[in-house]
Amino acid sequence: MQAFWFLEHIDVTHILCPNKLGDAGRMAHHVHRTYTRGQSFFVPDDFSDRIFFITDGRVKISTTNDEGKEITKAILGKGEVFGELALVGEERRRDWAVALENTTVCVVTLDELRALMRERSDLNLFFMRIFGTRQLEMERRLESLVFRDSRSRIVEFLVQLTRAKAQRVGYEWVIRKPITHQEIANLTATSRQTVTTTLNDLRFKKLLTFNRSRLLVRDLDALAAEIRP
Repeated sequence: MQAFWFLEHIDVTHILCPNKLGDAGRMAHHVHRTYTRGQSFFVPDDFSDRIFFITDGRVKISTTNDEGKEITKAILGKGEVFGELALVGEERRRDWAVALENTTVCVVTLDELRALMRERSDLNLFFMRIFGTRQLEMERRLESLVFRDSRSRIVEFLVQLTRAKAQRVGYEWVIRKPITHQEIANLTATSRQTVTTTLNDLRFKKLLTFNRSRLLVRDLDALAAEIRP
């Protein structure tokens, strides 16, 4: 998933988190907030009345099934948005949003955001792209779950992650602060052991290397070729 602030070249922090919001000079709440690792932004049944923009750190969005098992929907980082379902009629939260590390966010109330969207057409485009792309991403993940084996789901996830968030260095791609093996397992509906086995095999094939601080993809096309049809 792309970091939309940069994709659309919209200075969202300047629009949404200045000292004052609106021509009338109405003061916003103190909108830049820092959450410590493990702290919740919201939990199910909280009122859905705020939108969050990540300026630093990482956030996990998850839900639980009827048996109480946690299902990870997304792991978001700097430049990404969450809580946006408030814009389309969600009255109470259905998901958990938790900081995976110390995370700073810009928080805007729903009323403030709607007022700004009436003034700024680029914000409407911004959120339309978010809703559309996240819908496509969920459909892709569902198709992968139905049609691909565990190893291919993991490889496909790595390819998508690289295309969305990696920095190109020559012929290679580097992802700083990659997500953990358990997080990959949660996002691909596999086990941590399967993720570890797959990553070690890809490293043996010299397609990638990794440690706790970075993941380096040596040949993205060759990695994509590992996805079984």
